[in-house]
Amino acid sequence: MKQTGISGIGTRQDLPLQSGAGQNKELNLGLWILQVFLGLAFIAAGGDKLFDTASTVEMFKKIGVGQLLRYLIGTIEVFGAVTLWNPRYSVFGALLLAATMVGAIFTHLFIIGGSPIAPVVLLILLIGIVWGRRDELKQPFNY
Repeated sequence: MKQTGISGIGTRQDLPLQSGAGQNKELNLGLWILQVFLGLAFIAAGGDKLFDTASTVEMFKKIGVGQLLRYLIGTIEVFGAVTLWNPRYSVFGALLLAATMVGAIFTHLFIIGGSPIAPVVLLILLIGIVWGRRDELKQPFNY
């Protein structure tokens, strides 16, 4: 890592290009492709919840906790998706979305029924990002 700044005042360390992936360029590229894909998927899912589509309104009626939860989860999904695209905080976005997927799995299994396969697959992919970017957890705010 190189230092930037004027004579040591206000210096910060730049993030390495391969944050969390060590020196393995292929792993880093694969993680970025996965992060872009999952970010797009979660923006679509979160947008679906935020823009009052009939299917999500009905699904949250079945859950029985009101539509405010739909807006909250939609916001979390969109925020987490955008965070996946930030090199410094992508691991935190993945953790936030993974926790959301755990909730989705339990909701499918115990409240609304239906297959929990989609949130299980998303959870596995998010755990892969967390594992691949685990070095970011050591010094996430290292400026």
